[in-house]
Amino acid sequence: MDLVNIFIKGVFIENMIFAYFLGMCSYLAVSKTVTTANGLGLAVIFVLGITVPVNYILENQVLKAGALEWLGQNFIDVDLNVLSLIMFIAVVSAMVQLVEMIIERFSPALYSSLGIFLPLIAVNCSILGGALFMQERQYSTIIEATSFALGSGVGWYLAIVAIAAIREKIRYSNVPAPLRGLGITYIITGLMGIAFMCFMGIKI
Repeated sequence: MDLVNIFIKGVFIENMIFAYFLGMCSYLAVSKTVTTANGLGLAVIFVLGITVPVNYILENQVLKAGALEWLGQNFIDVDLNVLSLIMFIAVVSAMVQLVEMIIERFSPALYSSLGIFLPLIAVNCSILGGALFMQERQYSTIIEATSFALGSGVGWYLAIVAIAAIREKIRYSNVPAPLRGLGITYIITGLMGIAFMCFMGIKI
């Protein structure tokens, strides 16, 4: 049940977009059509689902104070936490490169549509945020960390697909000229963020 709670909190209560506004650059730039939003959202789920567990292992087996005890008693006092940010970014970059190669190989049209924003997943703050939240919350097992990662990814996916669907519809609406484009998108995002705050009252 704890795993389900962590997943649901990641999707709704602690949504990366609506609770923390992380990953807004890709969210705003790639949400013009549902097709590209869907592709990027799935890529983010995949990257979070891989990088957070890998970084969990890295944190607990290498970086944390005393984590290198398995190498011998001489390493019991070694603390490599100062390297955590650099190592997390390295893992994220490697996984994003893998995703980029896979999409280019199997879906050239989607690869072309996503353009520069696909490699920019590497600097998407929601991806690094996932690793840092994992570190801060000190999940007890890798399965809990993975549940959190998948929940956060699904939450980001729902956010970008929802705003893409709305943006496709409002093209046919009579939006005042000064608000067209990013203006109305910011307003809708704020309203969706307020709506998602309702989930904070759920006791799980």
